[in-house]
Amino acid sequence: MENPVIVLGAQAVGTAVLDAFISNDVVVYCLLDDDAKLQNTELLDVPVMGNTDNGELLRLLGKKCEVFVATDDTASRRSLTEMLRSEYEAVPVNAIHQRASVSIHATLGHGNYVGPNSVVAATAIIGNGCLIGPSAVVEARATVGDFAQLGSGALLGAGVEIGEQAFIGAGAVVVAGIKIGNKARVGAGSVVVADVPAGHTVFGNPAVKV
Repeated sequence: MENPVIVLGAQAVGTAVLDAFISNDVVVYCLLDDDAKLQNTELLDVPVMGNTDNGELLRLLGKKCEVFVATDDTASRRSLTEMLRSEYEAVPVNAIHQRASVSIHATLGHGNYVGPNSVVAATAIIGNGCLIGPSAVVEARATVGDFAQLGSGALLGAGVEIGEQAFIGAGAVVVAGIKIGNKARVGAGSVVVADVPAGHTVFGNPAVKV
């Protein structure tokens, strides 16, 4: 992309996103974070310059800068994205690591992070504001709803449907055709062989409600 990026969030997700932009030689202008301890420091040689609602810097969005929301908390990621759209008419860009494999026949929304060595197959659909961790796999015809999160090494089989704001833990396997409801959570390392209703948490092999 031509414009530099302002990243909202300088913690774990912010670090991963910054690494993804750097891998593609994208210039990151600065990071913003609400943790005062991180402000006026540097992350990978990029300055952390203030809070995520810093109007002086956010006014650069549009013609001069792009933006990415890099917070781990789903509710925060969603509210910041809505604030950017309503107050600054800014839509977050995608951060796809140079070592990720995203098919040109996949469909991605806005503001998604796709980590190194992850795979998004042809005909897969990723919504907006999703976090796809390193080495995760989204197979053909799988869909991932807005603001969902896949941990490192998670595997979504063909035709899987992941609801909005759902969380799939590291190393979890969701077998082909399974549906995971909105805001549902799948524990790390679980193997999901049955649909998971909205709001439920499952864990284990096979995964059961906890």
